[in-house]
Amino acid sequence: MSKHGMAALVLQRLTPLYPGLRSALDWKNPWELLVATVLAAQCTDARVNTVTPGLFARWPGPAELALAAQEELEAVVRSTGFFRNKAKNLRGAAARVMEAFSGRVPRTMEQLLSLPGVARKTANIVLSGAFGVHEGIAVDTHVKRLAYRLGLTDATDPVVIERDLTPLFPRETWGAVNHLLVDHGRAVCTARKPQCPACVLADACPRRGVGKT
Repeated sequence: MSKHGMAALVLQRLTPLYPGLRSALDWKNPWELLVATVLAAQCTDARVNTVTPGLFARWPGPAELALAAQEELEAVVRSTGFFRNKAKNLRGAAARVMEAFSGRVPRTMEQLLSLPGVARKTANIVLSGAFGVHEGIAVDTHVKRLAYRLGLTDATDPVVIERDLTPLFPRETWGAVNHLLVDHGRAVCTARKPQCPACVLADACPRRGVGKT
């Protein structure tokens, strides 16, 4: 099956399985989504959701977080891993949002990428989730794994994977594609023990890498 054919099947068969697509991260505004996404790097969404309520209660927005002490912020985000870099980047992002963007999270890829700690994955998630702007497809570990297994890419670099995926899907679905692959990766196409017999894509999936170590 061609890559375009597989992409069409992904939308056709996964969309009914995962209605009401939304981020597993808890957030109420663009700034909270940005912070939560930065914290989610190399950390589970569930763990991030236990940390952010206290963080946002103490530092509600970029104005407050820009003034936070490094050590205090580190203590709050410690359980998310890589806490020193995450705290440093969040303080830097808050300061830049205040100085360069009048306290508002920017709405373009270029501007978001100017924030410390923000790469394309985070920028795509914020643009799509908070603003409905589709500049690309966010590539996390689930998207990376499923895109390869399904034969949609041969790449391992997230930037190249995104470049391979975007021509295969209608632009208006780019945000949904991330959610569909993430949800399916968590529920069925897991890393260690994919449930291939229960997968709605089993008849077409080349299962690349499945069963290999």
